[in-house]
Amino acid sequence: MRHKIIISRADGVNAAYELCGLVRRAIVTALDAEGVYVPCEINVLFTDNEGIREINNEMRGVDSATDVLSFPMYEFTPGDFEVDACQLDEGSCRLPLGDMALSIDRIKEQAADFGHSVSREAAYLTVHSVLHLLGYDHLDEGKMKKQMREREEAIMDELRLPQ
Repeated sequence: MRHKIIISRADGVNAAYELCGLVRRAIVTALDAEGVYVPCEINVLFTDNEGIREINNEMRGVDSATDVLSFPMYEFTPGDFEVDACQLDEGSCRLPLGDMALSIDRIKEQAADFGHSVSREAAYLTVHSVLHLLGYDHLDEGKMKKQMREREEAIMDELRLPQ
C-alpha cells in the first residue's frame, strides 16, 4: 500500500501541475529517508500569502504570512520514527501524519531572493514540513536546528534538483 497525499488548492490559487508532482516526490523521498515505511496520509494545501496568514493567525495566533505551516498528528522524536506509538486509520490502514500549507506567493518570492528555481524552493519547504510532521524542530539556534538542517540537506541531495 502506498502513501496517500491529498493536494488541494485554496480558491484562486493556481499551483502548477508540475509542483503537485514534485511535492508528492519530495514527501515520499523525505519519508523514505526517515525510515517511514508504513503507508501514511498527508494533506497538502497550496494557498497564497493572505490564506496562509489567516491559517497562521487562527492556528498559532500569529497574524503574519509565512512560507509553510505544519500540523503534525503525533509527537515523534526526531530521527527515531516509531510506528508503534501511532494509531493507523482503521478504514484506510494508513498513518495520518498531519497537514501542511504552502504559500505559492512566498515560494516564488523566496526562490527569487535565494536565486534558485520555484521547484527547488517548493521541494525544500515540503521536505521541511515533512520533517516537522516527524518531530523535527528548529526553535532553538543550536542542536535541534542543526539536526533539522542536516536532514533537509541530505534529503534535498537525494531529490537531485537543479538550482
